[in-house]
Amino acid sequence: MIVERFSIGLTRLRKKAAVRSIINYQLTMKSAYELAMERLEKQSPTAQLTEAQKAEIAEIDSTYKAKIAEQELFLKDKIAEAAAAGKAEDVAQLERQLAHEIRRFTEESEARKEKARASSGKR
Repeated sequence: MIVERFSIGLTRLRKKAAVRSIINYQLTMKSAYELAMERLEKQSPTAQLTEAQKAEIAEIDSTYKAKIAEQELFLKDKIAEAAAAGKAEDVAQLERQLAHEIRRFTEESEARKEKARASSGKR
């Protein structure tokens, strides 16, 4: 009777230990993505930004988002007017202009943000 209880108790402990080891294995297993990101981090560590740099980048981002929104509003009104007047060539030209302005503002924004990241946090 005592041996039987001991045997049952030992079996339960083994099962619990097996489940724990499976859970631990799953928790420590990494995906290929995680492994690749770790290798990339070792090759070229990410730079830590100062609070001043983060604030400057946020300011640049909001400024250029506002500029893009302003151009979109202005040119979309012009596009709507040209479309209502039936001027297909003007519509196409204005749409190209809008795409160009958005691209230009985005490039300017990225250049300024990269400059801010490269600076030592001083203005």
